[in-house]
Amino acid sequence: MQPIHASRRILRPVNRLFIAISLLVALLLNLIPFGRLPGIPDWVLLVLTFWCINQPLKVNMGAGFLLGLLMDVVDGSAMGQHALAYVLLAFAASGLSRRILWFPLRQQALHVLPLFLGTQVVMLLVRLVAGAEFPGLLWFLASASSALLWYPLTYLLLLPQFRPEEKDDNRPI
Repeated sequence: MQPIHASRRILRPVNRLFIAISLLVALLLNLIPFGRLPGIPDWVLLVLTFWCINQPLKVNMGAGFLLGLLMDVVDGSAMGQHALAYVLLAFAASGLSRRILWFPLRQQALHVLPLFLGTQVVMLLVRLVAGAEFPGLLWFLASASSALLWYPLTYLLLLPQFRPEEKDDNRPI
């Protein structure tokens, strides 16, 4: 099987309902109580980054702000912590989307790793300003695990868009 980036198949347009469902599933995955285990990725961050890179006109800073406010309420964190971080992430991911999409998936994971780290640094700074204590360096493992999940998540979220391979000798595409 060829990697996704080397595929010559044309993707169907993305369904807005599928985007909303994938973001809702990511939000529900963030609600699973793992305690203080290091390395658990922020699923909303990961899926939001994917859609901001692949569909920057459909998922943008407004979606990041709404999802961030939802995460702030659900997580019980400082109000605006996730919202600010997700808006900055959506801005950076949308701005870099054309550049990132030129690379194969493994190199894309290396390009989104600084975005994940930057988002975590913003959330950490807001927490520290609000009076929380430093969670330790293991807290940054979530960015590494998110970057490792970039390849399978991309494949999973692009599956509904794949057209079946049909061979037609009369069509040039």
